[in-house]
Amino acid sequence: MTQRGRSDAMAEVARGASEVGRQRPPVGPNQPVQPGTPNRAEHPGGPGVDRQRPATPTWPEEPPAPGADRPDWRDTLRNAADLALLGIAATVATLPVVTAGAALGTASAALHHWIETGSWPGLRATLRGFGRRVLPGAGATAVAGLAGTLLAVNLLVLGRGVVPGGTVLVAVTVALAVAAGGFAGLTIVQLGRQGGEGWGTAARAAARLIAARPAVLLGTAGVVALAGLLCVLVLPLLTPILLGYTLLGLHATTRRIAGSDLS
Repeated sequence: MTQRGRSDAMAEVARGASEVGRQRPPVGPNQPVQPGTPNRAEHPGGPGVDRQRPATPTWPEEPPAPGADRPDWRDTLRNAADLALLGIAATVATLPVVTAGAALGTASAALHHWIETGSWPGLRATLRGFGRRVLPGAGATAVAGLAGTLLAVNLLVLGRGVVPGGTVLVAVTVALAVAAGGFAGLTIVQLGRQGGEGWGTAARAAARLIAARPAVLLGTAGVVALAGLLCVLVLPLLTPILLGYTLLGLHATTRRIAGSDLS
C-alpha cells in the first residue's frame, strides 16, 4: 500500500472513532453525570442499567400562621354576652329561693354543654330539665341554707363577744365558710357534668376529687371568695351578671387543677 493510501485509511479510522465518541461519551468513576444523561456504567443493579439524577425534593407546605384560628373580638363579645345572660337568667330563677338549687344545676349543666360543644342547649330542653330539678334541688337548697345560717350566727356571736374565742375563732369560722363555699362550688360543677341532676352523687364525687386533689378545693374556694368580694365591694347590682362568670371560673379552675382525676 502506498504512503497516500495508508494516510487515507488512518483518517477514516480517526473519523469513525470521533463519531462513536460523540454518540456515547465515556463516563469515568470521577466524572459527573450531566443532567438527563443516562449512565450505563456497571453498578449493583447490573451492567447497562440507566441511572438518572435524583429528582428535586418537594418541600412541605408552610404551616399556617399562628393565631389564624383564634376567635376575633366579635366572638369574644358574643361569649361575654352569653355568660352575662346566663347569670341573669339563673339569678331570676333563684328568686323564689326554693328553686335556687334547680337554677344553679341547670345553669351549670348548660355551661358544661357550651364548654364541650361550643353551643348552648335548646330553650325547651332547658326548661323541661329545670322543672324536673326543682324538687331535688329544694333539698340541696335547704341544706346549704342551714349551713350558711349556722356559720353566720357563729360569726355574729363571736364578733359580739358573747362566746369566748375572739379573733382566732372568727378566723377559723371564716376559713370554714370559705371552704364550705368552695365545696358547694365544686359540687355544682360536678352536678353540671352529670347533666344537672343527682345532688348526692355530685357531692360524693366532689369529696372524692378533693381527697385526690386537695388543691381543687383551694381553687374553687378562691373563686367563690373573689366573687363574693366583688359583689360586696364593687357593685351589688352586678351580681346577676357576675354569676355566669363565677360558674365559668369554677368549671375552668376544676378542669385546670383536677386534670385526669376529673370524672
